[in-house]
Parts: sequence; structure tokens; C-alpha cells
Amino acid sequence: MKKTFLFMLALLLSGMLQATDRATKLRENLFNNPKYVTVVAHRGDWRSAPENSLQAFQNCIDMGVDMVELDLKRTSDGVLVIMHDKTLDRCTNGKGKVSDHTYAEIQQLFLKPQHGASLTRHKVPTLEEALNLCKGKILINIDQGYNYFKEAYEIMQRTGTTEQVIIKSGKSAEQVMQENADVVKNTIYMPIVQVDAADAEKVINENLTLKPVAIECCFKTYNQDVEARLRQIREAGVKVWINSIWGSLCAYHDDDRAVEMNEPDEAWGWILDRGATLIQTDRPEAIIQYLKKKKLHKLK
Repeated sequence: MKKTFLFMLALLLSGMLQATDRATKLRENLFNNPKYVTVVAHRGDWRSAPENSLQAFQNCIDMGVDMVELDLKRTSDGVLVIMHDKTLDRCTNGKGKVSDHTYAEIQQLFLKPQHGASLTRHKVPTLEEALNLCKGKILINIDQGYNYFKEAYEIMQRTGTTEQVIIKSGKSAEQVMQENADVVKNTIYMPIVQVDAADAEKVINENLTLKPVAIECCFKTYNQDVEARLRQIREAGVKVWINSIWGSLCAYHDDDRAVEMNEPDEAWGWILDRGATLIQTDRPEAIIQYLKKKKLHKLK
């Protein structure tokens, strides 16, 4: 009996260490492996589970995704929940602004599936629940959350997930440092830059002073200026993040082109040729298979 108990305990500890090791390896690759391409699942695996749900994040963990992207809203009584929209209407059977409802009220609601009218059994998760689920297993990107940086940071510290979370914003470097310097200095911070904008070079230079690990680069059109700005980022030793979720974010070399038009090389391959080593996608399983064939998605 004692031997059985010790064996089961050893298995449990081994599983815990392996989970922790994966998160550590993902972070290590993010910072130090120039060839590894980090796959970021936009709002989790929303094609198979409600977007921004715990199940959508668990699916990503199970399929070997590197990072999940999520969005924050705050309830009227100050709880940070995972929700993209300001209102409850699209994603739940509730109505009105998230900020007008208490957490207890939101917990009475159910999330809607992406494709279909019926409700699921899934609830709106809190940031703390999501971080606890992902702890040691996968990296997390907080997208819509700038207004709650300090509160999110406290939850990251409480859950022991600070080293797994990338927080980002499209605010100026000056504003970010004025409002959230302590958070930025103690977390992984990533700026968002519209690299086909007229002032993009100036904005990039300002953000490089923050020494980010990566810059999220958005561009509707691709030209010599955009090419030069992507090169400027890479030559500064900073990684390039490109979104393949919508055509307007990557000059129309997007997921749908890869999957529905069966042109992965003209979509994901094109993005890789622009020097991206982080790709945010709505097709995480498909892009992982694509990258594995190119030997660009194997943890050290």
C-alpha cells in the first residue's frame, strides 16, 4: 500500500514538473531561440469552444500551442473577467456592459458557441481562473487590458504566473512609462505598432527604449517602408510578432488564405519570410503542423 502511494505521488510530482518545464522552455525560447516560431492562439481555440473560455485555453494546451491571447474587462464590483467585447450580448445570454454587472450577476450567464444559437455550459472566467489553469503549461498574452495593468499584475503575482504573461498596448512609450512603469519593468511588455503608419519609424524607436522582447507589427499594406521598419526591429535584437488572423493586419497573407484557399506558403510562409517569429492565429492546429514540417516548432 505504501509503495503504491509513493509511486502515485512520484507520478504526480513528475507531471507537475513536466508542466512547469514546458512553460519555462517556452519562455526560454521566446527570449533566446531566434529560430523557434511561437504560435499564439487568438482568444484560445474558439472554433471548438467559446472564445476566451477556459475550455478554449485548455484545448490550446492540449494541442501544443505556445501562447493564448485573452482580453480583460472589469465588473462593477472590481473583478477582472475574460471578455473581448465591452458588452455581454455577443458572447453570452446576457445584455449590457460588463462594467454594469457584478461578478455574481455575470456568473449566472452562459457563454455562446461561435457557430450556433444554443448556449454552452461554459461560464465567463476570471483572469485568476485563467492564469491558474495555464500556470506552468503555456504562455499568456493579455491584449485588451491596459486599463487594468496594475490589477492584472497583482493577480499574476498572487498566482505565480508573472514570468508566463506578456502584457501589451498600443500606447506611446512615454504614456506607458508615466502610467505603468513599475508593471512594465517587472513583466514581459510588448508594444503594438502600426508599421505602415507615417510616424512608424519614430514610434518604433521610442518603443525600443523599453527593450521589449518583441513588437507586434500591424500593416494593411506592404511596401519598402514596412520592410525597412520590420528590419529595423529585427536589427535591434527584438522579435517581430505578426497577426495572421485578419487580412487587414498582415497585408492579406492571413489564415483564411492559408487554409480556405490552400495557400499556406503565400500566407504563413510569407509572414515567416518577413522575419516573424511570433504569429497570432485563428488556426493554431494547422499552423503548428505547417511549422513542424519546416522544423520551426520544436522546443529545445
